[in-house]
Amino acid sequence: MAVSDKSKIIYLLILIIFLAGLGIFWLDYINLIDLTKYKRAFQGEPALVVDASGDEPSLVEKEEFEKEKDKILERIEDLDKREALIAEREKDLESEKDKLDQVRNGLELEKKKLEDERKRDSGYRKNVQVLANKMSNMPPEESVKIMVNWDDPLIIDVLRQMDADSAAAGRMSITAYLITLFPKEKASRIMYLMTQL
Repeated sequence: MAVSDKSKIIYLLILIIFLAGLGIFWLDYINLIDLTKYKRAFQGEPALVVDASGDEPSLVEKEEFEKEKDKILERIEDLDKREALIAEREKDLESEKDKLDQVRNGLELEKKKLEDERKRDSGYRKNVQVLANKMSNMPPEESVKIMVNWDDPLIIDVLRQMDADSAAAGRMSITAYLITLFPKEKASRIMYLMTQL
């Protein structure tokens, strides 16, 4: 049975259409063309972007996502600023702590100095009392011979202690008489210093 020319042409056209369709699907598969665009055109009115659902997020969802992203970025920036401020305050507190430690150390040194001076002064006071007692019990001429070699402040302190001891005992002090026994120049200097100190 011989096939007519007309039927050959029809078969050939069917084969060409089939191969063309196969080629288009192949090109879509390897992503050279996008058939979904053409599919939407044949389906009629496309869905609104706001109402679109599926794999791709809608415009509203994208906007909400961007807003959330901006909020998070602002929060991160705010936290970074706070962290920097806290670090700066920590540095300030450290420097203040160092200053307070220095002041505390200085106060400790001053306290120690004062205690040492108090001990020294206490020892000095005891020595002055002992010397005043000894000078009171010695003959005035002997006392003056010893006292002449002392520093002026020690002489004054001993004479004052002798005055205080005499007043406490209810007797007359001999310090005025002792001063008259000193050499004239020394006596006048001691009297002047006693009025000043």
